[in-house]
Amino acid sequence: MKRLLCGLLFLAACSQGEPAKPLNIADPAPAFTARRLDGQTVHFPSFAAERPLVLRFWADWCRYCEAEMQLLDTVSRRYADRRLLVIAVNVGQDADTVRRFMDKIAVAYPALLDERAQIAKSYGVKGLPTTFFIDTRGIVRGKIVGEADEALFVRHIEGLFSP
Repeated sequence: MKRLLCGLLFLAACSQGEPAKPLNIADPAPAFTARRLDGQTVHFPSFAAERPLVLRFWADWCRYCEAEMQLLDTVSRRYADRRLLVIAVNVGQDADTVRRFMDKIAVAYPALLDERAQIAKSYGVKGLPTTFFIDTRGIVRGKIVGEADEALFVRHIEGLFSP
């Protein structure tokens, strides 16, 4: 609980200027530029290249993130033939911390760095973990704030493939 409270305070402190507008179902996903752990810069939406996307906001202090990120990796592999893309956006931590955590959990999907929480702010993230499900046109089709299980991940991912 203490870590969660610290994380929420951190996110609040990072939101200088006007408060983040909540991102809702049917909203266009905000564009962003971020750095991967390998130093490569990626630009959304172009890096998604019309692929369905799961965007997971997390930090290593998040008590649910480790197990859920591994579970999300397992679930996402079932959809590899349907070109599902999963990206983990770390909020507020440095590259070394992120690299250690990603090595520890050994997931196949990449991590992006959001050291100043600017991407999280643009998505209206208020707590971690938060997961967005974005369709091939860049529209938010699902959102999970907090803890999730396999059935919930599957339901939201399946929603990306429904008309």
